Amino acid sequence: MNPLAKQLNETLQTENPNVYAMLSALGKAIYFPKEGILSQSAEAKTKAKKFNATIGIATEGGVPMHLKVIQETLTAYHPKDLYEYAPPGGKPELRSAWRTKMIKDNPSLEAKSFGTPVVTNALTHGLSIVADLFADAGDAVVIPNKNWENYELTFGVRRGAEIVEYPLYNDEMKFNSQGLREALLAQKDKGKAIVVLNFPNNPTGYTPGPQEGDEIVAAIRDAAEAGIHVVAVTDDAYFGLFFEDSLHESLFSKLAELHPRVLAIKVDGATKEEYVWGFRVGFITYASSSASLLAALEQKTLGIIRATISSGPHPSQTFVLRALQAPEFEQQRAEKYEIMKGRANTVKSLLDSGRYGDVLSYYPFNSGYFMCLKLSGVTAEAVRNRLLDEYGIGTIALGETDLRVAFSCIEEENLEELYDTIFKAVQELLA
Repeated sequence: MNPLAKQLNETLQTENPNVYAMLSALGKAIYFPKEGILSQSAEAKTKAKKFNATIGIATEGGVPMHLKVIQETLTAYHPKDLYEYAPPGGKPELRSAWRTKMIKDNPSLEAKSFGTPVVTNALTHGLSIVADLFADAGDAVVIPNKNWENYELTFGVRRGAEIVEYPLYNDEMKFNSQGLREALLAQKDKGKAIVVLNFPNNPTGYTPGPQEGDEIVAAIRDAAEAGIHVVAVTDDAYFGLFFEDSLHESLFSKLAELHPRVLAIKVDGATKEEYVWGFRVGFITYASSSASLLAALEQKTLGIIRATISSGPHPSQTFVLRALQAPEFEQQRAEKYEIMKGRANTVKSLLDSGRYGDVLSYYPFNSGYFMCLKLSGVTAEAVRNRLLDEYGIGTIALGETDLRVAFSCIEEENLEELYDTIFKAVQELLA
């Protein structure tokens, strides 16, 4: 094993052996090289005042070389903020700005100890880092039965982990915290579980209320007290789009420093929060009372980034940073929030109006981009195909009964026609 990896592992074992026990084989072996091209280039950047012949970019006239056809569309930005490689951990100013934003959006984080976010190539990359660092073949990844299909690819196919599902809703159509508890406690023999909490949920658009949130935290604490090492990951892709009286903070705040056998990890990003999907800017953040442990986890994270994508795109990090620093940022974000809330409320009003009888029932939703219809008497795939072939309308079929509808991409004035047509398609199939 590389001496740097060994040193990081010794730090983790000293600061919290439970966290060390959570690491995968790759997580234990990975490290960020301190004596390589990047470190030598960084040293030269501060000391090489005459010529800096260390890093693989081209310069001209003292700035990164660039094409006029590209720069002329980006004249608001200096070439150094676009063309140079970003550090593996991301632009330092962006990392700091995002940490400030996290505390502003989650006031209870102010009293918690957590690291500086590391920039990822959006949310999927952040989850992939979690999988690489903590998931080995056979490890349990606990998720609800209504989930984003990429979890299977990221944790199951890539890393060989076992996907353990529990029903998202209980009999009262609230979050099934008892199901979560049972799924976690069932991993006692393995001694380890990775739990992914995705709120607002994709595909249902559901976020638990405050009491449900406390029950989730209690379930994870119970698992830890039963001797299970829990990697608790909050996938906060749609964070902030809370339209009703649900949790309005990430559960990361409550999970941080919850128990020595719980490692809280927050994966979030500008992708959907700031409506910049194609920019691919996300973040991964660890919580711990130990600064040394946080530093060791960051070094291992940088090692994974260095070994996979080397570093994230610089231009999009610059764009997001500029947005976060803009005086108009909060106002503009609030305006988009109101549009999204209006669409969600219109959908709920339509479905609750009685105009569709009992044909279009739905799972509870209160946040995010999506909602799910629960169909009976017809399959979701049959409805999806009829909508697509006969009416030119696209939806997502999930399993036998669930049809996911993204109201996020439908203008509010068109929602009535959309749901009327879905109703019509279901009736035609029932007939």
